[in-house]
Amino acid sequence: MKKILIIEDNEDIRNNTSEILKLSNYMVITAENGKAGVVKAIENKPDLIICDIMMPELDGYGVLHAIQNNEVIKNTPFIFLTARAERSDFRKGMELGADDYLIKPFDGTELLNAVNSRIKKLDLLKQELNASLAGVRQLLEASSGKKELQALTEDRNINRYKKKQTIYSEGNHPSRIYYIIKGKIKAYKTNKDGKELVTDLFSAGDFVGHIALLEKSTYKDTAEALEDLELAVIPKEDFDELIDKNPEVSRKFIQLLAKNISEKENQLLKLAYNSLRKKVADTLLLIQAKYMKGGQNFDIDLSRENLATMAGTATESLIRTLSDFKNEKLIDIHDGRISILNQEKLENLFG
Repeated sequence: MKKILIIEDNEDIRNNTSEILKLSNYMVITAENGKAGVVKAIENKPDLIICDIMMPELDGYGVLHAIQNNEVIKNTPFIFLTARAERSDFRKGMELGADDYLIKPFDGTELLNAVNSRIKKLDLLKQELNASLAGVRQLLEASSGKKELQALTEDRNINRYKKKQTIYSEGNHPSRIYYIIKGKIKAYKTNKDGKELVTDLFSAGDFVGHIALLEKSTYKDTAEALEDLELAVIPKEDFDELIDKNPEVSRKFIQLLAKNISEKENQLLKLAYNSLRKKVADTLLLIQAKYMKGGQNFDIDLSRENLATMAGTATESLIRTLSDFKNEKLIDIHDGRISILNQEKLENLFG
């Protein structure tokens, strides 16, 4: 049962609001002024706060400020109640970070619609962001109540690329974000001698190019099609507007970046300390995990040079290790394509 804290100095309004919410199966906590409301918010950690603006002890703006400066409850959805409908009140409340605004007197339907919208938002934002159109659609609807993703992606250009065609190049300034509808992409860096280092792999359901946009920097690598591709193209201006208007979306993309960084750190540790056989095995498993969908059979079709750079070893050492794996019936190699035969043994490989 969701907990809602009502902070309202008018007893009649406080009791009527509480009754409506209790009838809708919410657990309700009440406070008669702002100072008491902050104390109860910290004690009870509500799922939503409904707060009047003009109150004794501490006004609604002060309550919101106190909530936002408490690490435990700072992200609690917040709805202002006020009898003052001047434009300056709306602007000040929203600039301070309020999620919604109800003008007194309000009816039960208005109240429940506002509460239900914020509770739905809360539930969806607690979910881990899935880097797919479906996941972002849920996120956008939760943060705005509108079908913003539909407007963002529908009627966009669908760019098609052939195998080995470049999507963007290292050093260039980003002007768009890509969403992979079909196909696979590798990202790589090139040294002064022209040698490639594969930095990441992407497949259907992934966003590509968003890191440079979020950092407001140039591309740190080059993206190339590993097979025929279909990409939805979202202009930089639309992506920036989405991030600027939706702090929740921005936070979720930051979580994605943090997850990517964590994965890279683990990868570096393995490159530093694992044996050659373990490095090669982990690289094969990583590629399979990135690209295999729904348990279907998958063949790894990357050049030995790319595989070697990902494994952090020389190409000759990689080829020799792959040959050993084949003799041990851990993998099969046909026309240069690698298929994993015994995933469990590769996962538990130590020597």
